[in-house]
Amino acid sequence: MRFSAAMTAERLLPKWLAHRAEPVVTRIDALISSDSGSGAAGRVTLYAFLVRIANAVIAFASQVLLARWLGAFEYGIFVLVWVTMVIVGNLSCLGFHTSVIRFVPQYREAGKLAELRGILLTSRLFVLLASSAIAVAGAVGIWLFRGSIESYYIVPFYLGVVCLPMVALSDLLQGIARANAWASAALAPTYLIRPMLILVFMAGALALDYPPTALTAVLAAIAATYATTIYQLVNVTTRIDRKIEPGPRTVSLRFWIAVSLPIFLVESFFFLLTNADVLMVGMYLSPDDVAVYFATVKTLAIAHFVYFAVKAGVAQRYAHLAQEKDPGKLARFARETVNWTFFPTLLMAVAILVIGKPMLLLFGPGFDAGYPLLFVLILGVVARAAVGPAESLLTMTGHQNICAAAYAATLALNIGLNVILIPQFWLWGAAIATALAMTFEAAVLAFIVWSKQGIVMAVFLPASVTGEAD
Repeated sequence: MRFSAAMTAERLLPKWLAHRAEPVVTRIDALISSDSGSGAAGRVTLYAFLVRIANAVIAFASQVLLARWLGAFEYGIFVLVWVTMVIVGNLSCLGFHTSVIRFVPQYREAGKLAELRGILLTSRLFVLLASSAIAVAGAVGIWLFRGSIESYYIVPFYLGVVCLPMVALSDLLQGIARANAWASAALAPTYLIRPMLILVFMAGALALDYPPTALTAVLAAIAATYATTIYQLVNVTTRIDRKIEPGPRTVSLRFWIAVSLPIFLVESFFFLLTNADVLMVGMYLSPDDVAVYFATVKTLAIAHFVYFAVKAGVAQRYAHLAQEKDPGKLARFARETVNWTFFPTLLMAVAILVIGKPMLLLFGPGFDAGYPLLFVLILGVVARAAVGPAESLLTMTGHQNICAAAYAATLALNIGLNVILIPQFWLWGAAIATALAMTFEAAVLAFIVWSKQGIVMAVFLPASVTGEAD
């Protein structure tokens, strides 16, 4: 028996309220029960949204506890090391964690099982080897430039590179799961299990009288990352083996790399853009400032997760619709995803500005210094949400090169503004630079989608292009 939102509303609400809610719950029923591609994408998006809510709660609580356990200085060291490892680990996939989302539906739709088996196995091996090589290069780089790195960062960074292969493999496995619309396998390990395990291992280390330092926190993060990724690998591999019968494999590594590298540039610029402010603050300011700024960013993450939830749910659907001959379907669906992104983000933004200060005070004394920064940073988040997951539409429809160029320009602008503004205005400079860069990013991506696809992907602009109207 299917769950019915309409039946639930009828049982739980007064008749007059149930009647007024009928249009809304009918749309929820359609989302939950539809067997169409849009329904599947909607369900994945809804699941991703719920996971991101849970992740926001878990991540916020864990960061509050870590900040209180470690103190601002040690917490700032851990934050810079961990954020760097997550960024470099993601980049170590070299674009394969996103290109598999495009290739898997494409090969399945065309009945190319040999190519499908090839990309599923080759991508895992390639990412594991590439990330291991990058980890070794990172350790060598730390040794070579140790004289220009603050002494309290060196050992935590050495340990951090141990995480790189597992972070990269986890991101690749998430991409494979997303390509198959396995929402739980895609999102739960990274967004639920890993942050909980970091907290559990850290609490266990403190219970065993390990010192409350950044080094201890990095060790807890390493243990949590390995445990989570190994579980994820077993889970995804088992599901693949059940879904695809054994047979020959066709490996087109050169072609896959040629497609993945522009996507790698897009993802690299996007990921760096998302985290550049934290890295730049760490470059110019003290660990205490890093701690305050990161706590502010974590508070803001509640608004970000709507965008990431929609992006996680719709990429596969974009790739599928791009193969069809009716461009109107893709245009209408793209417009829908803008609404899915913008309005919940706007509500979240208002809520954050209302409760932001007491949330920051949970981190400890002095962290509320980041509260005024929220009013600047939130503008960039809302601007990005106003165009929906435009970069996913571009990468899934073969326009990854120009998308990469747009992100390169945005990243250059962001870094340039940070270099100019942080020494002059400190944390305010980082916030202003980030908000301006995100607004620029949204405007450029919306223009590219319109010029390349003829789709007006902006929330308040009319769908004036032929084929978009219902």
